[in-house]
Amino acid sequence: MTGSAGAGGGATVRQVLAVCSLAAGAAPGILLVYSVLMVASGALPVVIAWLTKLVLDQLAGEPVSGTLVVVGVGLALAGLVGGVAPHAHRYLGAELDRRVEVRAQDRLFGAVERFVGLGRFEDPVFLDRLRLAQQSVHNLADQAVGGVRGVVTSAITIAGFVGSLFVLSPTLMVVVLGTGMLTLAAEIALSRRRARMLWRIGPVERREFFYAQLLSTVEAAKEVRLFGTGGFLRRRMMGERLTANAARRATDRREVAVQSVLAVLAATVAGGGLLWAIGDAQRGGLSVGDVTVFVAAVAGVQAALASLTNEVARTHQALLMFDHYLAVTRAAPDLPLAARPRPLPPLRHAIELRDVWFRYSEEHPWILRGVTLRIPHGQALALVGLNGAGKSTLAKLLCRFYDPTRGVILWDGVDIRQVDVTELRQRVGAVFQDYMAYDLTAGENIALGDLDALGDPGRISTAARRAGVHDRITELPRGYDTLLSRTFFSESDKDDPETGAMLSGGQWQRLALARAFLRDRHELLILDEPSSGLDPQAEAEIHRSLRRFRSGQTSLLISHRLGAVRTADLIVVLDDGQVAERGTHLALMTRGGLYAQLFRLQAAGYQESAPTGGDDVDTGPRPDRVGTTAGGSRPSGPNGGQGDGARHEHGTGLPGR
Repeated sequence: MTGSAGAGGGATVRQVLAVCSLAAGAAPGILLVYSVLMVASGALPVVIAWLTKLVLDQLAGEPVSGTLVVVGVGLALAGLVGGVAPHAHRYLGAELDRRVEVRAQDRLFGAVERFVGLGRFEDPVFLDRLRLAQQSVHNLADQAVGGVRGVVTSAITIAGFVGSLFVLSPTLMVVVLGTGMLTLAAEIALSRRRARMLWRIGPVERREFFYAQLLSTVEAAKEVRLFGTGGFLRRRMMGERLTANAARRATDRREVAVQSVLAVLAATVAGGGLLWAIGDAQRGGLSVGDVTVFVAAVAGVQAALASLTNEVARTHQALLMFDHYLAVTRAAPDLPLAARPRPLPPLRHAIELRDVWFRYSEEHPWILRGVTLRIPHGQALALVGLNGAGKSTLAKLLCRFYDPTRGVILWDGVDIRQVDVTELRQRVGAVFQDYMAYDLTAGENIALGDLDALGDPGRISTAARRAGVHDRITELPRGYDTLLSRTFFSESDKDDPETGAMLSGGQWQRLALARAFLRDRHELLILDEPSSGLDPQAEAEIHRSLRRFRSGQTSLLISHRLGAVRTADLIVVLDDGQVAERGTHLALMTRGGLYAQLFRLQAAGYQESAPTGGDDVDTGPRPDRVGTTAGGSRPSGPNGGQGDGARHEHGTGLPGR
């Protein structure tokens, strides 16, 4: 932003052309009429001043037959145009603004959609730029196109009146024009300072918004009230607001001081010019019409210069903000895209990671350190490990949200960086531990897993049945058409049970699973903690369903509940970004390494001892039977029943990712 704030004239011209191009594409006809009115509005004050001079001179001297009537009609028409033009400008400006905003917003989020990875969305500098770009879209035509209109209109008025002053007094013309140029330079400097100030306080306002969200959303309400942190968060929020206000106040004070000095200078020049004109008229040097034109010219030049400086400052600031929009919409891809993508073959053999290293930047530590593993076609590979081992990062690399820093990921021998990323992701189904809950209908929440299913209720209900949420959905007031939100309703709708419904955390997780089940025709299934928010019975049901669903499919299962992964064809243990162990459940238990240690640690949570003094009675499952019963799977961690609202894993012995 520092560079943008100090951008030269060439950059400003490019920004103006970009805005005008946007406006021309959004509403060419409106822009044309708007431009014609712009020229007419600029010339109108000059025309009125000279027509008034002619009337006064005709009245003061010998009137020429018919001339006074023509001039009078001209004045009447000018007054008519002057009366209608502002209203036409206001309407056309508002309509142009609406159309430009629609086009600009669509282009902005179209550009955001083209960022195929996640890196930009984890970059605070980019997030600040995106926020300012969104702000610049609103009232863009009013601030930028309207500002250009104001600049051009004022420039035409100034040119006409400066010509008039030159005829009457070249010296005074230079003084008035010089004062105006000084004012213009000062206003541009102030606008740049304001733009830099807005950039500096961007992170401050983002933190204020963060604290406001914590104080006003249901997700944080329980802990805020339980721990009594409302006052602390409010003080943090207000501290950020006061910091932002202090920066704005300092800028406002500077602007008031500079603009007051400029106003005194302009009044002094105008007063001195008026005294000169009166004196010259008394000496016979100026006629009554000349004095009228002179007074109108001085007042007109100063008013137009003041308007020009305000419009230039406003437009300049709007263009500096618009520069963020251009930076986002013209940004290069966040991940390198193949110029000629290779076709992605049907998965028949395996997905392979060969010596994969990854870190988020050169300043960050390594997350993965030379990982090499193979996910055979039609088999299930499970990833387990402690927090920070790199399990979820590996899943993100398979979805190509990031590229490996070193090494390669192959899909049947084809580097996934060489294929179309959209085609790759169409082959992948996934449930992430930070799944989304959309304020959409129940059916739409599921159909987002494969938009082709929006018109296929049978596929949606089948996926819901597999996830065990069909019965709950059918109990809702409008079934699959029930909106799962109470956010978008008016005060009169809020008591109507059919206007929306809320689900528990566990039910939301089942919907997320249904989204993945909807992709039953895809070739890789990634399940990242798919049952973290479910109670023991629901977890057992889901894992039975998952085993049936992934049977014969290539799948990657990430879980801290080791009983849930014991049926995988291959279990890989990650430790500090490296493959520490691999093998089947039985082989790893026999080896007695990290996996066996963690498994027994979790199993201990299911073992209870009799009171001291009696024989020990094992009332829980044995270590080699954790996660199973005669009827099938059951939760393997000591905190299997976390309650429907839980969306993170605590107390299982294997927290986090």
